[in-house]
Amino acid sequence: MTDASSDAAPETVVVDGESLTPEDVEAVARRGAKVEIDEEARAAVVASRERVAEIVESGQAVYGLNTGFGQLVDTRIEESEIEQLQTNLLRSHASGAGRALDTEEVRSLLLTRLNALVKGYSGVREIVVDHLATMLNERIHPVVRSRGSLGASGDLAPLAHLALVLIGEGEATVSGEHGERERLSGAEALATAELEPLTLAPKEGLALINGTQLTTGVAALLVVDAERLAEAADAAGALTTEVTMGTTANCDPAIHRVRPHGGQAAVAEHIQELTANSEIVESHANCDRVQDAYSVRCLPQVHGAVRDAIEHLREAVEIELNSATDNPLVFDAENADNRATGTDDAVVISGGNFHGEPLALRLDYLVSALTELAAISERRVDRMVNPNIQEDHLPPFLAEDSGLNSGFMIPQYTAASLINEIRATGRPSMDNTPVSGGQEDHVSMSATSAFSAKSVLENARTVVAVELLTGSQASEFVDDSLAHGRGTSVVYELVREVSPPVTEDRSLDADIEAVAELVATGLLEERLDDVM
Repeated sequence: MTDASSDAAPETVVVDGESLTPEDVEAVARRGAKVEIDEEARAAVVASRERVAEIVESGQAVYGLNTGFGQLVDTRIEESEIEQLQTNLLRSHASGAGRALDTEEVRSLLLTRLNALVKGYSGVREIVVDHLATMLNERIHPVVRSRGSLGASGDLAPLAHLALVLIGEGEATVSGEHGERERLSGAEALATAELEPLTLAPKEGLALINGTQLTTGVAALLVVDAERLAEAADAAGALTTEVTMGTTANCDPAIHRVRPHGGQAAVAEHIQELTANSEIVESHANCDRVQDAYSVRCLPQVHGAVRDAIEHLREAVEIELNSATDNPLVFDAENADNRATGTDDAVVISGGNFHGEPLALRLDYLVSALTELAAISERRVDRMVNPNIQEDHLPPFLAEDSGLNSGFMIPQYTAASLINEIRATGRPSMDNTPVSGGQEDHVSMSATSAFSAKSVLENARTVVAVELLTGSQASEFVDDSLAHGRGTSVVYELVREVSPPVTEDRSLDADIEAVAELVATGLLEERLDDVM
């Protein structure tokens, strides 16, 4: 939960294991919000650690405490070697590959791991969660390889790269004297915040690397970004409806009451709000056209289905953000089956909460949904620029002097290219490669699904930016005595702040990027919220 005592005060996210939201993840990951550990959650961490100590003292063989890992589960580890076992676990599992995670990905990973640990079922010491919180607040960012996770037993390799820094190994970036980022060894990075490397106690190594936190952190940011994109796509579609002399009769509430999908009704209402008081729409209310093309007429149905898919992902992410996902988990004996391994007061239960399937499937569903959002947006772009189908008031490719100028011919090419790339994206959750000698014989590939969805979202955002830019250019050829709607006027004016009208050919790559940035930062959504 996010708290800001005043407009001038930095945001603070209180981490309690129960109430973290995608918006909190964005605040920490992107805006550098500070974190604090809730006192009740801190007490739960202490109690959980006491249960682990009790079980270790009992001498029972317990997975993650005094046995090998994965296929080596039946190998018993001597008491004198238990601490070394935890260190070896981090070293051996930090075997990822690929690019390093970017800043927002690392911070989301740190935050979500911290929030899972403070639920009080992982058995780590208080000093472990304090180190993680300090690393976030002091901007000590582990260098984490992005590839290597199978989404079961969670995001092992990336989390191991993160956890290495806690024991003074691996690498991390820190803020230099002049604001630049310096890359240091784990021990050197900790020293910048006066932290000592940890010597891990029984179970702590496994608790740090077992879980879905890479998938969850990336997915949380995707939820925020996808919701912004859906809003922007509605705005782009509303502007296109106006400049192509389309009708908003397709958004009449009566239509949507008899097919009551939530997203569909919400989009129809949104389009009506965006085009409210539009003199452009009113100017042709009684024209001879019977129906608009599907890309305009079916906008509520398509955009609405996309919104429903995003909401489906949000539901899973909000659950996962506040879940205990490592293995094994430590419980008070009163709240667990008495057949579990443990003592009269504490038990350890081995299960599969680290499996990323609940997120993987929904992330792949998001990919399908965003593919459709981009596809319908590109079709609307074509309707504005294509001389074979565009309205009479619009010149070929929206060029002032078409032939001499190509106008917006190539932005539509760019959108088409991005659509092709999006459609080529696979659905990683459908794949499975057994590992660990067959012990881990079904995995989710959830982290791969998250990265795929992130790539698709970025491409879809650019397609929608092309539509926003194209719609604004088409506006230049609409009777200037006619006013845009309440929302579409804001959209047009904001686009014009970063991209002037095209009166003769010029490079438009920077314009496309600038408009995409309006969507990515939430500025478009913010401006619309001010008037809607």
